[in-house]
Amino acid sequence: MSLPLRLGYKASAEQFDPSRLADLAVLAEEAGFDSVFISDHFQPWMHEGGHAPAALPWLGAVGARTTRVLLGTSVLTPVFRYHPAVIAQAFATLGMMFPNRIILGVGTGEALNEVTLGLDWPEPPVRFRRMKESIALMRDLWTNDRVNFDGEFWQLKDATIYDRPETPVPVYIGGSGPAATRLAGRIADGFITTSGKDPALYTDTLLPALAEGLDKASRPADAVDTLIEVKVSLAPTREEALAKTRFWAPLALSQEEKMGIHDPIEMQRRGDALPIERAASRFIVSTDPEEHVQQISRYVGLGFRHLVFHDPGADQESFLRVYGEEILPRLRARFTD
Repeated sequence: MSLPLRLGYKASAEQFDPSRLADLAVLAEEAGFDSVFISDHFQPWMHEGGHAPAALPWLGAVGARTTRVLLGTSVLTPVFRYHPAVIAQAFATLGMMFPNRIILGVGTGEALNEVTLGLDWPEPPVRFRRMKESIALMRDLWTNDRVNFDGEFWQLKDATIYDRPETPVPVYIGGSGPAATRLAGRIADGFITTSGKDPALYTDTLLPALAEGLDKASRPADAVDTLIEVKVSLAPTREEALAKTRFWAPLALSQEEKMGIHDPIEMQRRGDALPIERAASRFIVSTDPEEHVQQISRYVGLGFRHLVFHDPGADQESFLRVYGEEILPRLRARFTD
């Protein structure tokens, strides 16, 4: 069985208030998108004009207003400010209310969302072990009636989630390096990464690591949904398309440049200092819908079957309309069997 091509919308919680964002998610379903994914930030990338609505109540509200689209996090961190058992309970509830539509995308976290709460920010190997253990704990609660769990980081005693779907909520692992990607191949239902980086990262590191994880667990290649957030900026002029990316300039900062930053004001200062060409470097920037299709197609050619589009502009309604009319049909015609 091959995975279907899915085309989704990234609901940018760092840029819009929760009510506006919910309206956009409803519009995305009407425009023909297959999924809507929301980030889960306690603080946004940008202090001025930034937002950070909580993902959990938002997913419930949007689920009640839609009927078809998949809904998920890209990503949430059940590792520090959340206890994974609480996340397991919340997503079990969502899974019961909106059957076969909910996805839990998880990651190892960012200092921006944790350090400001007075939490320690350990080195990457520790964060990785915490994420791995949190997945095991949540799945234990989703599949067993009475759970006792004695892990390195969390313990449960006689714990039960009383309301849970018959089929556990799929867990997708977000990763930009080989360890998390390999783990996704071994144990996850999906893998999440982002576009606009060095092509060698995908061809030489991430996708081989995913294949290695699948092989180690003796799983078929289509056992894992391959999701990539594709950053796109379409406008009537190139200048407009470039300018739209300014709000998201912090995404262009290297890991070293943003390492350990917990303050949106400082993150914004560093992003604002970047020239516009670098601010836009993670995005497909073009005035031509066909060029968008061509550049997006490269990711399908690499093996990604779930593309979630992130537009950086303020006018999301126009983006959803244009992509729904111009881009999604061309991609489906090209890649759907």
